Amino acid sequence: MFSKACEYGIRACIYIATQSLSDKRVSLKEIAKEIDSPEPFTAKILQELVKNKIVDSVKGPSGGFMISPSNISTIMLRDIVFSIDGDSIYKGCGLGMKECSEICPCPIHNQFKIIKNGIKEMLDTTNLHQLTYGLQNGMTFLKIEKNEFRD
Repeated sequence: MFSKACEYGIRACIYIATQSLSDKRVSLKEIAKEIDSPEPFTAKILQELVKNKIVDSVKGPSGGFMISPSNISTIMLRDIVFSIDGDSIYKGCGLGMKECSEICPCPIHNQFKIIKNGIKEMLDTTNLHQLTYGLQNGMTFLKIEKNEFRD
């Protein structure tokens, strides 16, 4: 559904937001470790998020990445997805056909349209603060350690 870059981008934003709520900046190395992502790939993703003003970056010894706590509840999931994947999630055929439309639909066009509309609604109505809540309370995870696996 999302590209790998987008998945890591969402996870990075959730982690950075959680730390930012505690008034902490986080390093590239820490983010990559906490979201289980390769460091060079994470750097490229963070570059896009900074360029699109989702994440702030401060250089220097006490630098790192953060999101202004006042922005955390205004950043919608769609903003993160769009900054990395563009609007491709709203387009495209469920079977990967080049030509698929209301006029010339593929066999799953109508069913897939319902799913895409549901995804659009979730992206449009979910903000970053909502996604940090479960992480802060230990109810959700960005990475499962082998000893944390639960049935």
